[in-house]
Amino acid sequence: MARLFGTDGVRGLANGDLTPELAMAVAVAAVHVLASESHTPIVVVGRDPRASGEMLEAAVVAGLASAGATVVRVGVLPTPAVAYLTGEVRADFGVMVSASHNPMPDNGIKLFAAGGHKLSDEIEDAIEARIGEKWQRPTGAGVGRVHDLLDGAEHYLKHLRAAVPQSLDGLTVVVDCAHGAASDVAPAAYREAGATVIPLFAEPDGVNINDNCGATHMDALRAAVVEHGAHLGIAHDGDADRCLAVSAGGEIVDGDQIMAILALALQESGDLAKDTLVATVMSNLGLKLAMRAAGIEFHETKVGDRYLLEALREHGFSLGGEQSGHIVLPGYATTGDGLLTGLMLMARVAATGRTLADLASVVTRLPQRLVNVRADRSAVSHPAVIAAVEQVTSELGTTGRVLLRPSGTEPLVRVMVEAPTPELAESCAERIASAVRAV
Repeated sequence: MARLFGTDGVRGLANGDLTPELAMAVAVAAVHVLASESHTPIVVVGRDPRASGEMLEAAVVAGLASAGATVVRVGVLPTPAVAYLTGEVRADFGVMVSASHNPMPDNGIKLFAAGGHKLSDEIEDAIEARIGEKWQRPTGAGVGRVHDLLDGAEHYLKHLRAAVPQSLDGLTVVVDCAHGAASDVAPAAYREAGATVIPLFAEPDGVNINDNCGATHMDALRAAVVEHGAHLGIAHDGDADRCLAVSAGGEIVDGDQIMAILALALQESGDLAKDTLVATVMSNLGLKLAMRAAGIEFHETKVGDRYLLEALREHGFSLGGEQSGHIVLPGYATTGDGLLTGLMLMARVAATGRTLADLASVVTRLPQRLVNVRADRSAVSHPAVIAAVEQVTSELGTTGRVLLRPSGTEPLVRVMVEAPTPELAESCAERIASAVRAV
């Protein structure tokens, strides 16, 4: 039986794989595992604006209240805001109903422990093991109550304002909100920091989230930055836990480049703990080389911001992230925060007076090709696929690398190849992808 929790919570087709019944059962099990019996547990619940979130939020809230928890609903807010508010109200745990960058028909349930921290694999497994178990339901006054926190966005924005080290006066930014959870708070956060803001895709209607917009579809943002003569563009995904950027000339600045910019800034100020950056195996070889040249150590983890967070907390590091734009700054946030990342990136541009393109040029990226193949995760261990990977790896030698892994959030196998030329990366990736498709 496949594990219920992926790399970022429970995710699937809303009302198909992820039913209200399952959402309710996960909520009940979470109370039994995460809440103390010494007091009435408090749980923060937020969601992104996709239509199915209304249904699943109701199921989660019902499950929590049926298990005796006091529920604090914060409404539509980014995932990092829910994590922050979980800590601020001293809740026992938090729940975010979102499928992040996935298409609108999908949805998901992300859980945060007390303080707004991601759960370990062991805790997730404990929750999964208790789904469907028999339990004593509270009655009467023991049934949980439900409250709405109407000023949650203001609390989160205040937190972001306190983190910004530099006024953004004079900067013009186009912000692609992906018709998602940050459609209101992202433009507000950047304006409050001093920037002139041009919002893009900031009118969610429940069905347009991530629809040819956001961090996974950046062509419209690139065009808008050039059209408006903006200094840069910022792209968020549906729940705004990631941030990618666009230079004034319309070039994409990915998570690797953003990490390099922030790492050098922290190194300069003496705030880069142990002179170390934490990144995943998906990061480009060019980032490693740039950090090595700057005297910054590179700590590598497997894919998933939870694993970044574990490394950051275990070793006391101060910066980590993923090429996809999940950037974690533990001094300010317990999880990846796209708005915080955007603010810090723009603050560096403002402080140095340099263009984003100039700052990003510290990383010379090795040509990389990523192919997502719709296939079962077992395909990665098929002999024909293994043989294809070994052959390409042998041909590339020390001039490139191959990474093959199943997605933790979708029924996909990801094929990533780095090579000396784009053409070679493309051909090698397609050879392996073809082997996966044939399984």
